[in-house]
Amino acid sequence: MVNNCKESVWPGVLGSAGHPSPKNGGFHLCSGEETVVEVPEGWSGRIWGRQGCCFDNKTGKGSCETGDCGGLLKCQGIGGVPPATLVEMTLGTPQSPLHFYDVSLVDGFNLPVSMKPVGGCVGCGVASCETNLNIYCPSALVVQRQGKVVGCKSACLAKKSDRYCCTGEFASPKSCKPSEFARLFKTNCPQAYSYAYDDSEGLKTCKAPRYVITFCPPK
Repeated sequence: MVNNCKESVWPGVLGSAGHPSPKNGGFHLCSGEETVVEVPEGWSGRIWGRQGCCFDNKTGKGSCETGDCGGLLKCQGIGGVPPATLVEMTLGTPQSPLHFYDVSLVDGFNLPVSMKPVGGCVGCGVASCETNLNIYCPSALVVQRQGKVVGCKSACLAKKSDRYCCTGEFASPKSCKPSEFARLFKTNCPQAYSYAYDDSEGLKTCKAPRYVITFCPPK
């Protein structure tokens, strides 16, 4: 993981059910710093960047402006509070070597991020949202802290209705279509999931042995 942002980022790491959360689920990454996170074969989970955090050095308790996980430095199995840009992955095994990964805006956006394979094969894609969507965020979706825009809600998060969340009678690709907000996300971040059934461009596959996740990737 690489922090290319001008400010610190506190990555959160959450393993899916039955999978561990490496580094106890969270840590601090200074601007310009990078670190290696090792995960087991077949690992499935999500990673997100928290911003504007302040933690007690002794207890590890505090809070973050975005992506907060129960007020803890080490998330320990607790997911981040949306809106937060998510990196999601299900890694392969020797028997089924293909890795699946994406950058998702389904839970909204807080900072640009990318996941890029190192090695692998021809056709491996880069999952990313490289644009700062906070600049283009409609007023109805804006999240502010102390007068500063720190995040952009997804339509589902803001509207909380089946039509925007692809639930209930809209729980199928045929019945759930992208909203005007999802289309705004897609226009600015075409290589990311913009809503629940947007997997034509969003989902990437590869067999690379390593991946680089960059917060605030260069365009």
